[in-house]
Amino acid sequence: MGLDVKDDVDFPAPVEDEEALTRVVDWTPEEEKKAKRKLDLLIMPILTLGFFCLQLDRGNIANAITDTFMKDVGITQDEFNVGQQMLSLGIVLTEIPSNMILYRIGPGKWLTLQLFLFGLVSTFQSWQRSYGAFIFTRFLLGITESGFIPGGLWTLSTWYTRRETAKRVMIFYFGNQFGQASAKLLAYGILHMKNVGGQPGWFWLFTLMGAFTILSGFIFGLFLPDSFKNPHSTFLPKVKIFTERELHILQTRVLLDEPMKGKKKRKINWGAFKRTFTNWRLWTHFFITLANNGPQRAFDTYSPTIVTSFGFQALQSNAMASVGLFLQIPVSFGFSWFSDHFNRRGETVIAGLSMHMIGYIFNRGFTDINLRGVRYFGVVWTQTFGTFSHPLNITWMSLACEDSEVRALAMAMVIMGANIAGIYGAQIFRSDDSPFYRRGFSVAIAVLAAGVVLAIARYVDDVVRRHRRRRAAGALQPAESASDEGVDKAPLEKITDVLPVPGHPFSNDAKELAVAEKK
Repeated sequence: MGLDVKDDVDFPAPVEDEEALTRVVDWTPEEEKKAKRKLDLLIMPILTLGFFCLQLDRGNIANAITDTFMKDVGITQDEFNVGQQMLSLGIVLTEIPSNMILYRIGPGKWLTLQLFLFGLVSTFQSWQRSYGAFIFTRFLLGITESGFIPGGLWTLSTWYTRRETAKRVMIFYFGNQFGQASAKLLAYGILHMKNVGGQPGWFWLFTLMGAFTILSGFIFGLFLPDSFKNPHSTFLPKVKIFTERELHILQTRVLLDEPMKGKKKRKINWGAFKRTFTNWRLWTHFFITLANNGPQRAFDTYSPTIVTSFGFQALQSNAMASVGLFLQIPVSFGFSWFSDHFNRRGETVIAGLSMHMIGYIFNRGFTDINLRGVRYFGVVWTQTFGTFSHPLNITWMSLACEDSEVRALAMAMVIMGANIAGIYGAQIFRSDDSPFYRRGFSVAIAVLAAGVVLAIARYVDDVVRRHRRRRAAGALQPAESASDEGVDKAPLEKITDVLPVPGHPFSNDAKELAVAEKK
Protein backbone atom coordinates (compact mmCIF):
# COMPACT_ATOMS: atom_id res chain seq x y z
CA MET A 1 0.00 0.00 0.00
CA GLY A 2 1.40 3.40 -0.95
CA LEU A 3 1.53 6.33 1.40
CA ASP A 4 -0.13 8.96 -0.76
CA VAL A 5 -0.68 12.31 0.93
CA LYS A 6 -3.48 14.64 -0.10
CA ASP A 7 -4.69 17.87 1.40
CA ASP A 8 -8.32 17.02 0.76
CA VAL A 9 -8.39 13.32 1.59
CA ASP A 10 -11.86 11.83 1.97
CA PHE A 11 -11.76 9.60 5.01
CA PRO A 12 -14.37 6.87 5.62
CA ALA A 13 -17.34 7.85 7.75
CA PRO A 14 -17.34 6.87 11.42
CA VAL A 15 -18.84 3.50 12.27
CA GLU A 16 -22.04 3.84 14.31
CA ASP A 17 -21.25 6.25 17.18
CA GLU A 18 -17.50 6.41 16.61
CA GLU A 19 -15.50 9.44 15.57
CA ALA A 20 -12.72 9.08 13.03
CA LEU A 21 -9.54 10.90 14.09
CA THR A 22 -7.34 10.04 11.11
CA ARG A 23 -4.72 12.61 10.17
CA VAL A 24 -1.42 12.89 8.29
CA VAL A 25 2.02 13.56 9.76
CA ASP A 26 3.46 16.58 8.02
CA TRP A 27 5.11 18.75 10.66
CA THR A 28 8.63 19.41 11.88
CA PRO A 29 9.97 18.71 15.38
CA GLU A 30 10.15 22.46 15.99
CA GLU A 31 6.46 22.88 15.18
CA GLU A 32 5.59 20.04 17.52
CA LYS A 33 7.62 21.50 20.39
CA LYS A 34 5.93 24.87 19.96
CA ALA A 35 2.43 23.37 19.90
CA LYS A 36 3.14 21.15 22.91
CA ARG A 37 4.62 24.07 24.86
CA LYS A 38 1.46 26.08 24.26
CA LEU A 39 -0.65 23.14 25.42
CA ASP A 40 1.47 22.71 28.56
CA LEU A 41 1.24 26.39 29.47
CA LEU A 42 -2.54 26.25 29.16
CA ILE A 43 -3.73 22.83 30.34
CA MET A 44 -1.31 22.08 33.17
CA PRO A 45 -1.64 25.31 35.23
CA ILE A 46 -5.44 25.21 34.99
CA LEU A 47 -5.88 21.57 36.01
CA THR A 48 -3.27 21.93 38.76
CA LEU A 49 -5.09 25.02 40.05
CA GLY A 50 -8.32 23.01 40.21
CA PHE A 51 -6.66 20.25 42.24
CA PHE A 52 -5.15 22.91 44.51
CA CYS A 53 -8.63 24.33 45.18
CA LEU A 54 -10.12 20.90 45.79
CA GLN A 55 -7.49 20.13 48.41
CA LEU A 56 -7.95 23.52 50.08
CA ASP A 57 -11.69 22.95 50.44
CA ARG A 58 -11.34 19.31 51.45
CA GLY A 59 -8.44 19.71 53.86
CA ASN A 60 -9.16 22.99 55.66
CA ILE A 61 -11.29 21.07 58.16
CA ALA A 62 -8.04 19.68 59.64
CA ASN A 63 -7.03 23.24 60.53
CA ALA A 64 -10.50 24.21 61.73
CA ILE A 65 -10.41 21.57 64.50
CA THR A 66 -7.31 23.22 66.01
CA ASP A 67 -9.57 26.25 66.56
CA THR A 68 -12.94 26.12 68.33
CA PHE A 69 -14.75 24.30 65.50
CA MET A 70 -15.85 21.19 67.43
CA LYS A 71 -17.03 23.24 70.39
CA ASP A 72 -18.93 25.77 68.24
CA VAL A 73 -20.62 23.10 66.12
CA GLY A 74 -21.27 20.88 69.15
CA ILE A 75 -19.55 17.65 68.06
CA THR A 76 -17.09 15.19 69.57
CA GLN A 77 -13.95 13.81 67.89
CA ASP A 78 -15.68 10.53 67.02
CA GLU A 79 -18.65 12.43 65.52
CA PHE A 80 -16.16 14.49 63.54
CA ASN A 81 -14.71 11.24 62.17
CA VAL A 82 -18.19 10.23 60.97
CA GLY A 83 -18.43 13.52 59.09
CA GLN A 84 -15.13 12.74 57.36
CA GLN A 85 -16.53 9.35 56.42
CA MET A 86 -19.57 11.05 54.89
CA LEU A 87 -17.29 13.18 52.70
CA SER A 88 -15.62 10.06 51.32
CA LEU A 89 -18.94 8.23 50.99
CA GLY A 90 -20.40 11.05 48.90
CA ILE A 91 -17.42 10.84 46.55
CA VAL A 92 -17.56 7.04 46.30
CA LEU A 93 -21.29 6.90 45.51
CA THR A 94 -21.08 9.42 42.66
CA GLU A 95 -17.52 8.98 41.34
CA ILE A 96 -18.30 6.79 38.32
CA PRO A 97 -21.59 8.55 37.40
CA SER A 98 -19.69 11.85 37.48
CA ASN A 99 -16.99 10.46 35.22
CA MET A 100 -19.63 9.17 32.77
CA ILE A 101 -21.17 12.66 32.61
CA LEU A 102 -17.74 14.13 31.92
CA TYR A 103 -17.16 11.59 29.14
CA ARG A 104 -20.51 12.55 27.64
CA ILE A 105 -20.47 16.37 27.81
CA GLY A 106 -16.72 17.04 27.93
CA PRO A 107 -14.28 18.18 30.64
CA GLY A 108 -14.50 21.88 29.82
CA LYS A 109 -18.12 22.18 30.94
CA TRP A 110 -18.15 19.55 33.67
CA LEU A 111 -14.95 20.44 35.52
CA THR A 112 -15.86 24.13 35.40
CA LEU A 113 -19.28 23.40 36.91
CA GLN A 114 -17.71 21.26 39.61
CA LEU A 115 -15.42 24.05 40.78
CA PHE A 116 -18.39 26.38 41.21
CA LEU A 117 -20.38 23.72 43.06
CA PHE A 118 -17.82 22.56 45.60
CA GLY A 119 -16.63 26.16 46.03
CA LEU A 120 -20.16 27.17 47.04
CA VAL A 121 -20.57 24.22 49.41
CA SER A 122 -17.20 24.94 51.00
CA THR A 123 -18.17 28.58 51.54
CA PHE A 124 -21.51 27.74 53.14
CA GLN A 125 -19.78 25.42 55.62
CA SER A 126 -19.04 28.63 57.49
CA TRP A 127 -22.62 28.79 58.79
CA GLN A 128 -22.94 25.24 60.16
CA ARG A 129 -23.73 25.13 63.86
CA SER A 130 -25.05 21.58 64.49
CA TYR A 131 -24.08 17.95 64.02
CA GLY A 132 -26.76 17.46 61.37
CA ALA A 133 -25.53 20.44 59.35
CA PHE A 134 -21.95 19.19 59.64
CA ILE A 135 -22.86 15.71 58.34
CA PHE A 136 -24.93 17.14 55.48
CA THR A 137 -22.32 19.64 54.28
CA ARG A 138 -19.51 17.05 54.33
CA PHE A 139 -21.65 14.60 52.33
CA LEU A 140 -22.66 17.34 49.86
CA LEU A 141 -19.04 18.45 49.49
CA GLY A 142 -18.12 14.86 48.63
CA ILE A 143 -20.82 14.68 45.95
CA THR A 144 -19.76 17.93 44.30
CA GLU A 145 -16.06 16.97 44.36
CA SER A 146 -16.63 13.46 42.99
CA GLY A 147 -15.14 12.81 39.58
CA PHE A 148 -12.91 15.88 39.50
CA ILE A 149 -9.63 14.00 40.01
CA PRO A 150 -10.31 11.14 37.54
CA GLY A 151 -11.78 13.74 35.20
CA GLY A 152 -8.55 15.71 35.31
CA LEU A 153 -6.51 12.56 34.75
CA TRP A 154 -8.68 11.50 31.81
CA THR A 155 -8.40 14.99 30.31
CA LEU A 156 -4.61 14.71 30.40
CA SER A 157 -4.75 11.34 28.66
CA THR A 158 -6.79 12.79 25.79
CA TRP A 159 -4.38 15.67 25.06
CA TYR A 160 -1.06 13.87 25.59
CA THR A 161 0.69 10.68 24.52
CA ARG A 162 0.91 7.87 27.06
CA ARG A 163 4.51 8.65 28.01
CA GLU A 164 3.78 12.39 28.32
CA THR A 165 0.69 11.66 30.40
CA ALA A 166 2.79 9.74 32.90
CA LYS A 167 4.94 12.83 33.51
CA ARG A 168 2.01 15.19 33.74
CA VAL A 169 0.04 13.08 36.19
CA MET A 170 2.72 13.88 38.77
CA ILE A 171 2.60 17.58 37.88
CA PHE A 172 -1.19 17.46 38.28
CA TYR A 173 -0.74 15.94 41.74
CA PHE A 174 1.62 18.76 42.69
CA GLY A 175 -1.57 20.82 42.93
CA ASN A 176 -2.83 18.41 45.57
CA GLN A 177 0.46 18.41 47.45
CA PHE A 178 0.83 22.18 47.29
CA GLY A 179 -2.80 22.53 48.41
CA GLN A 180 -2.17 20.27 51.41
CA ALA A 181 0.83 22.31 52.47
CA SER A 182 -0.65 25.72 51.70
CA ALA A 183 -3.92 25.01 53.52
CA LYS A 184 -2.06 24.55 56.80
CA LEU A 185 0.24 27.52 56.27
CA LEU A 186 -2.65 29.78 55.20
CA ALA A 187 -4.65 28.59 58.18
CA TYR A 188 -1.95 29.94 60.46
CA GLY A 189 -2.72 33.44 59.17
CA ILE A 190 -6.47 33.14 58.60
CA LEU A 191 -7.20 31.72 62.07
CA HIS A 192 -5.75 34.94 63.47
CA MET A 193 -8.92 36.61 62.13
CA LYS A 194 -10.81 35.25 65.12
CA ASN A 195 -13.55 37.66 66.29
CA VAL A 196 -13.39 39.70 63.05
CA GLY A 197 -17.05 40.49 62.35
CA GLY A 198 -17.91 38.60 65.52
CA GLN A 199 -17.03 35.26 63.86
CA PRO A 200 -14.60 32.51 64.90
CA GLY A 201 -11.38 32.02 62.97
CA TRP A 202 -12.61 28.81 61.29
CA PHE A 203 -15.54 30.78 59.80
CA TRP A 204 -13.10 32.87 57.75
CA LEU A 205 -11.10 29.76 56.86
CA PHE A 206 -14.06 28.23 55.03
CA THR A 207 -15.31 31.54 53.61
CA LEU A 208 -12.05 32.75 52.07
CA MET A 209 -10.94 29.39 50.68
CA GLY A 210 -14.39 28.72 49.22
CA ALA A 211 -14.44 32.14 47.58
CA PHE A 212 -11.04 31.47 46.02
CA THR A 213 -12.37 28.24 44.51
CA ILE A 214 -15.36 30.03 43.00
CA LEU A 215 -13.01 32.61 41.46
CA SER A 216 -10.94 29.76 40.02
CA GLY A 217 -14.09 28.39 38.42
CA PHE A 218 -14.16 31.47 36.19
CA ILE A 219 -10.58 30.75 35.11
CA PHE A 220 -11.64 27.22 34.13
CA GLY A 221 -14.62 28.53 32.20
CA LEU A 222 -12.58 31.12 30.33
CA PHE A 223 -9.45 29.16 29.42
CA LEU A 224 -9.88 25.36 29.65
CA PRO A 225 -10.37 23.85 26.16
CA ASP A 226 -12.85 21.01 26.01
CA SER A 227 -11.43 18.50 23.53
CA PHE A 228 -9.96 18.09 20.05
CA LYS A 229 -13.49 18.01 18.67
CA ASN A 230 -14.46 21.16 20.58
CA PRO A 231 -11.19 23.06 21.26
CA HIS A 232 -12.92 26.03 22.88
CA SER A 233 -13.56 27.12 26.47
CA THR A 234 -17.00 26.96 28.07
CA PHE A 235 -17.47 30.73 28.47
CA LEU A 236 -15.86 31.70 25.15
CA PRO A 237 -17.14 29.09 22.67
CA LYS A 238 -16.28 31.18 19.60
CA VAL A 239 -12.73 32.13 20.59
CA LYS A 240 -10.01 29.97 19.07
CA ILE A 241 -7.44 28.80 21.60
CA PHE A 242 -5.36 26.83 19.09
CA THR A 243 -4.78 27.38 15.39
CA GLU A 244 -5.90 24.68 12.95
CA ARG A 245 -2.26 23.77 12.39
CA GLU A 246 -1.59 23.35 16.12
CA LEU A 247 -4.68 21.20 16.55
CA HIS A 248 -3.63 19.03 13.62
CA ILE A 249 -0.19 18.44 15.15
CA LEU A 250 -1.44 17.82 18.68
CA GLN A 251 -4.19 15.47 17.60
CA THR A 252 -2.16 13.40 15.16
CA ARG A 253 0.68 12.73 17.59
CA VAL A 254 -1.79 11.42 20.17
CA LEU A 255 -3.41 9.17 17.56
CA LEU A 256 -0.07 7.77 16.43
CA ASP A 257 0.87 6.99 20.01
CA GLU A 258 -2.41 5.21 20.76
CA PRO A 259 -4.46 4.33 17.66
CA MET A 260 -7.44 3.26 19.78
CA LYS A 261 -8.05 6.94 20.55
CA GLY A 262 -9.03 7.20 16.88
CA LYS A 263 -12.06 5.14 17.82
CA LYS A 264 -13.23 7.32 20.66
CA LYS A 265 -16.93 6.80 21.31
CA ARG A 266 -19.43 9.34 22.51
CA LYS A 267 -20.37 7.13 25.44
CA ILE A 268 -18.82 4.26 27.37
CA ASN A 269 -20.39 0.91 26.47
CA TRP A 270 -20.89 -2.10 28.72
CA GLY A 271 -18.03 -3.93 27.05
CA ALA A 272 -15.64 -1.36 28.49
CA PHE A 273 -17.07 -1.97 31.96
CA LYS A 274 -16.45 -5.70 31.54
CA ARG A 275 -12.89 -5.20 30.31
CA THR A 276 -12.16 -2.89 33.25
CA PHE A 277 -13.78 -4.69 36.17
CA THR A 278 -12.62 -8.18 35.18
CA ASN A 279 -8.96 -7.09 34.90
CA TRP A 280 -7.30 -8.31 38.11
CA ARG A 281 -4.26 -6.12 37.53
CA LEU A 282 -6.41 -2.99 37.72
CA TRP A 283 -7.93 -4.32 40.93
CA THR A 284 -4.43 -4.79 42.35
CA HIS A 285 -3.74 -1.10 41.75
CA PHE A 286 -7.09 -0.32 43.37
CA PHE A 287 -6.08 -2.15 46.56
CA ILE A 288 -2.62 -0.55 46.57
CA THR A 289 -4.37 2.83 46.61
CA LEU A 290 -6.71 1.58 49.33
CA ALA A 291 -3.72 0.63 51.48
CA ASN A 292 -1.77 3.86 50.96
CA ASN A 293 -4.51 6.45 51.18
CA GLY A 294 -6.35 5.35 54.33
CA PRO A 295 -3.44 6.08 56.69
CA GLN A 296 -2.42 9.13 54.64
CA ARG A 297 -5.88 10.73 54.76
CA ALA A 298 -6.14 10.08 58.51
CA PHE A 299 -2.70 11.53 59.21
CA ASP A 300 -3.33 14.59 57.05
CA THR A 301 -6.49 15.35 59.03
CA TYR A 302 -4.92 14.96 62.45
CA SER A 303 -1.32 16.10 61.89
CA PRO A 304 -1.94 19.66 63.25
CA THR A 305 -3.68 18.17 66.29
CA ILE A 306 -0.85 15.65 66.79
CA VAL A 307 1.74 18.45 66.66
CA THR A 308 -0.33 20.41 69.20
CA SER A 309 -0.19 17.39 71.53
CA PHE A 310 3.61 17.76 71.61
CA GLY A 311 3.15 21.01 73.53
CA PHE A 312 3.11 23.57 70.70
CA GLN A 313 0.48 26.33 70.46
CA ALA A 314 -2.51 25.56 68.20
CA LEU A 315 -1.81 28.27 65.62
CA GLN A 316 1.88 27.45 65.55
CA SER A 317 1.03 23.77 65.03
CA ASN A 318 -0.79 24.57 61.78
CA ALA A 319 2.33 26.20 60.36
CA MET A 320 4.58 23.39 61.63
CA ALA A 321 2.27 20.77 60.10
CA SER A 322 2.97 22.24 56.65
CA VAL A 323 6.75 21.63 56.71
CA GLY A 324 6.70 17.97 55.69
CA LEU A 325 4.05 18.68 53.06
CA PHE A 326 6.25 21.30 51.41
CA LEU A 327 9.22 18.92 51.56
CA GLN A 328 7.22 16.22 49.79
CA ILE A 329 6.99 18.35 46.62
CA PRO A 330 10.69 18.14 45.62
CA VAL A 331 10.91 14.58 46.94
CA SER A 332 7.92 13.45 44.87
CA PHE A 333 9.36 15.25 41.86
CA GLY A 334 12.58 13.28 42.30
CA PHE A 335 10.72 9.97 42.53
CA SER A 336 8.63 10.90 39.51
CA TRP A 337 11.69 11.83 37.45
CA PHE A 338 13.42 8.58 38.37
CA SER A 339 10.29 6.55 37.58
CA ASP A 340 9.92 8.16 34.17
CA HIS A 341 13.57 8.53 33.16
CA PHE A 342 14.50 4.94 34.00
CA ASN A 343 11.04 3.44 33.37
CA ARG A 344 10.87 2.14 36.93
CA ARG A 345 7.15 2.35 37.67
CA GLY A 346 6.77 -0.59 40.04
CA GLU A 347 10.02 -0.04 41.87
CA THR A 348 9.21 3.58 42.77
CA VAL A 349 5.74 2.63 44.03
CA ILE A 350 7.24 -0.08 46.25
CA ALA A 351 9.89 2.35 47.56
CA GLY A 352 7.31 5.09 48.23
CA LEU A 353 4.99 2.75 50.13
CA SER A 354 7.91 1.43 52.18
CA MET A 355 9.09 4.92 53.15
CA HIS A 356 5.51 5.85 54.07
CA MET A 357 5.27 2.76 56.32
CA ILE A 358 8.58 3.62 58.01
CA GLY A 359 7.04 6.97 58.98
CA TYR A 360 4.36 5.24 61.08
CA ILE A 361 6.99 2.95 62.58
CA PHE A 362 8.81 6.11 63.68
CA ASN A 363 5.63 7.69 65.08
CA ARG A 364 4.68 4.52 66.97
CA GLY A 365 8.15 4.14 68.43
CA PHE A 366 8.51 7.80 69.33
CA THR A 367 5.39 7.76 71.53
CA ASP A 368 7.63 6.42 74.31
CA ILE A 369 10.15 9.24 73.88
CA ASN A 370 9.42 12.48 75.72
CA LEU A 371 11.29 14.71 73.27
CA ARG A 372 8.97 16.77 71.14
CA GLY A 373 11.65 17.48 68.53
CA VAL A 374 12.12 13.76 67.91
CA ARG A 375 8.36 13.17 67.75
CA TYR A 376 7.98 16.08 65.35
CA PHE A 377 10.61 14.47 63.10
CA GLY A 378 8.26 11.47 62.79
CA VAL A 379 5.46 13.77 61.63
CA VAL A 380 7.66 15.46 59.02
CA TRP A 381 8.94 12.11 57.68
CA THR A 382 5.42 10.70 57.34
CA GLN A 383 4.16 13.78 55.52
CA THR A 384 7.18 13.85 53.20
CA PHE A 385 6.65 10.29 51.96
CA GLY A 386 2.90 9.90 52.48
CA THR A 387 1.27 11.08 49.26
CA PHE A 388 3.25 10.53 46.08
CA SER A 389 2.93 6.71 45.91
CA HIS A 390 -0.67 7.30 44.86
CA PRO A 391 0.01 9.26 41.62
CA LEU A 392 2.92 6.94 40.82
CA ASN A 393 0.53 4.01 41.20
CA ILE A 394 -1.99 5.72 38.92
CA THR A 395 0.68 6.19 36.25
CA TRP A 396 1.68 2.53 36.54
CA MET A 397 -1.96 1.48 36.29
CA SER A 398 -2.68 3.67 33.25
CA LEU A 399 -0.06 1.77 31.27
CA ALA A 400 -2.11 -1.41 31.75
CA CYS A 401 -5.27 0.07 30.22
CA GLU A 402 -6.31 -1.13 26.76
CA ASP A 403 -7.99 2.03 25.49
CA SER A 404 -9.40 5.41 26.49
CA GLU A 405 -12.71 3.92 27.67
CA VAL A 406 -11.00 1.47 30.02
CA ARG A 407 -8.64 4.24 31.14
CA ALA A 408 -11.57 6.54 32.00
CA LEU A 409 -13.22 3.83 34.09
CA ALA A 410 -9.93 2.71 35.66
CA MET A 411 -9.15 6.29 36.69
CA ALA A 412 -12.57 6.56 38.32
CA MET A 413 -12.07 3.17 39.98
CA VAL A 414 -8.69 3.99 41.53
CA ILE A 415 -9.84 7.41 42.72
CA MET A 416 -12.92 5.72 44.15
CA GLY A 417 -10.47 3.44 45.98
CA ALA A 418 -8.72 6.49 47.38
CA ASN A 419 -12.01 7.74 48.78
CA ILE A 420 -13.07 4.35 50.12
CA ALA A 421 -9.75 4.53 51.93
CA GLY A 422 -10.96 7.81 53.40
CA ILE A 423 -13.99 6.02 54.88
CA TYR A 424 -11.97 3.57 56.96
CA GLY A 425 -9.08 6.03 57.41
CA ALA A 426 -11.39 8.47 59.18
CA GLN A 427 -11.65 6.02 62.08
CA ILE A 428 -7.93 5.26 62.51
CA PHE A 429 -7.38 8.06 65.05
CA ARG A 430 -10.11 7.93 67.70
CA SER A 431 -10.64 9.81 70.95
CA ASP A 432 -10.04 6.74 73.16
CA ASP A 433 -6.56 6.39 71.57
CA SER A 434 -5.48 10.03 71.95
CA PRO A 435 -3.14 11.79 72.41
CA PHE A 436 -0.47 9.19 71.52
CA TYR A 437 -2.56 7.18 69.00
CA ARG A 438 -0.47 4.03 69.52
CA ARG A 439 -3.25 1.80 68.18
CA GLY A 440 -3.79 4.09 65.21
CA PHE A 441 -0.13 4.03 64.19
CA SER A 442 -0.05 0.22 64.53
CA VAL A 443 -3.08 -0.11 62.25
CA ALA A 444 -1.43 2.17 59.68
CA ILE A 445 1.73 0.02 59.72
CA ALA A 446 -0.24 -3.17 59.11
CA VAL A 447 -2.29 -1.69 56.28
CA LEU A 448 0.75 -0.26 54.50
CA ALA A 449 2.61 -3.57 54.87
CA ALA A 450 -0.24 -5.21 52.94
CA GLY A 451 0.11 -2.51 50.26
CA VAL A 452 3.83 -3.21 49.89
CA VAL A 453 3.12 -6.94 49.43
CA LEU A 454 0.54 -6.18 46.71
CA ALA A 455 2.93 -3.85 44.87
CA ILE A 456 5.69 -6.45 44.95
CA ALA A 457 3.30 -9.11 43.61
CA ARG A 458 2.20 -6.81 40.78
CA TYR A 459 5.81 -6.04 39.92
CA VAL A 460 6.73 -9.75 39.85
CA ASP A 461 3.79 -10.31 37.50
CA ASP A 462 5.21 -7.71 35.14
CA VAL A 463 8.63 -9.37 35.24
CA VAL A 464 7.14 -12.77 34.45
CA ARG A 465 5.08 -11.41 31.56
CA ARG A 466 8.13 -9.66 30.19
CA HIS A 467 10.13 -12.86 30.03
CA ARG A 468 7.24 -14.76 28.50
CA ARG A 469 6.95 -12.20 25.72
CA ARG A 470 10.65 -12.35 25.07
CA ARG A 471 10.57 -16.13 24.83
CA ALA A 472 7.55 -15.97 22.52
CA ALA A 473 9.34 -13.47 20.29
CA GLY A 474 12.32 -15.81 20.13
CA ALA A 475 14.82 -13.06 20.78
CA LEU A 476 15.79 -10.80 23.65
CA GLN A 477 14.72 -7.15 23.41
CA PRO A 478 16.68 -4.19 24.78
CA ALA A 479 16.39 -3.91 28.55
CA GLU A 480 13.31 -2.00 29.60
CA SER A 481 11.29 -1.48 32.70
CA ALA A 482 9.23 -4.40 33.83
CA SER A 483 6.35 -2.01 34.30
CA ASP A 484 6.39 -0.73 30.74
CA GLU A 485 7.03 -4.06 29.11
CA GLY A 486 4.38 -5.79 31.11
CA VAL A 487 1.49 -3.59 30.13
CA ASP A 488 -1.34 -4.60 27.83
CA LYS A 489 -0.74 -2.99 24.49
CA ALA A 490 -3.70 -1.65 22.55
CA PRO A 491 -4.25 -3.34 19.18
CA LEU A 492 -3.18 -1.37 16.12
CA GLU A 493 -6.10 0.22 14.33
CA LYS A 494 -5.98 1.06 10.66
CA ILE A 495 -4.44 4.49 10.11
CA THR A 496 -4.64 5.78 6.57
CA ASP A 497 -2.46 8.25 4.70
CA VAL A 498 0.41 8.55 7.18
CA LEU A 499 3.56 10.24 5.96
CA PRO A 500 6.65 10.18 8.18
CA VAL A 501 8.77 13.30 8.08
CA PRO A 502 12.48 12.34 7.76
CA GLY A 503 14.19 12.62 11.10
CA HIS A 504 10.88 13.13 12.95
CA PRO A 505 10.44 11.27 16.24
CA PHE A 506 7.27 9.63 14.94
CA SER A 507 8.93 8.34 11.79
CA ASN A 508 9.46 4.82 13.15
CA ASP A 509 5.88 4.69 14.44
CA ALA A 510 4.56 5.65 11.04
CA LYS A 511 6.66 2.98 9.34
CA GLU A 512 5.43 0.32 11.76
CA LEU A 513 1.84 1.31 11.13
CA ALA A 514 2.41 1.13 7.40
CA VAL A 515 3.85 -2.38 7.74
CA ALA A 516 0.88 -3.38 9.88
CA GLU A 517 -1.48 -2.16 7.13
CA LYS A 518 0.29 -4.23 4.49
CA LYS A 519 -0.11 -7.33 6.62
